[in-house]
Amino acid sequence: MYQHQLKLSRYGKLTQITDVGIVLLPEMPTMQPRIFQLNCSPGGLPKLAVREAVVTELGLIGDDHRFPEIHGGPERALCLFSLDRILELQGEGHSIFPGAVGENVTISGLDWDRMKPGQRLVLGEEVLIEITTYTSPCNSIADTFADGKYQRIYQKVHPGYSRVYARVLQPGRLTVGQAVRLLNGSNPG
Repeated sequence: MYQHQLKLSRYGKLTQITDVGIVLLPEMPTMQPRIFQLNCSPGGLPKLAVREAVVTELGLIGDDHRFPEIHGGPERALCLFSLDRILELQGEGHSIFPGAVGENVTISGLDWDRMKPGQRLVLGEEVLIEITTYTSPCNSIADTFADGKYQRIYQKVHPGYSRVYARVLQPGRLTVGQAVRLLNGSNPG
């Protein structure tokens, strides 16, 4: 099986290597943070890409969790991660790709160091969320990391590299490519 991997092509275009070949990804403006990918699964990893999704107070419709006592619920309705961090981690030799570590929303162009509990974001035109906590990585994502070192995305060990959980304050519909805005302060560029 071919490892899913994002790369910049020799022409500066973002491509994704998949089981079916190399796919040229649509260009996303870097001025405004954007939803790069939405991810769902019936339970387990990786979460798979969907073009659009409906968000409720409990997360994305169609997304489920193998261990609901650990994942999900109103305070952990959505899991978010940074495309920019994923690309950095790939550069370190990890086989991570969007959805591999269980995030529902992969965001590009956002200063991930600003993702802290209490931070509010508007996703797309309708959805309002608030970051509740950093996620704690578990051994189910070990295969995604060189030598199984999944602690690479643990906030206490590598600040700024953790996924984050969020509660949904206003539900709505999301589509890949929509803008992401920070409400507590100015948008990073």
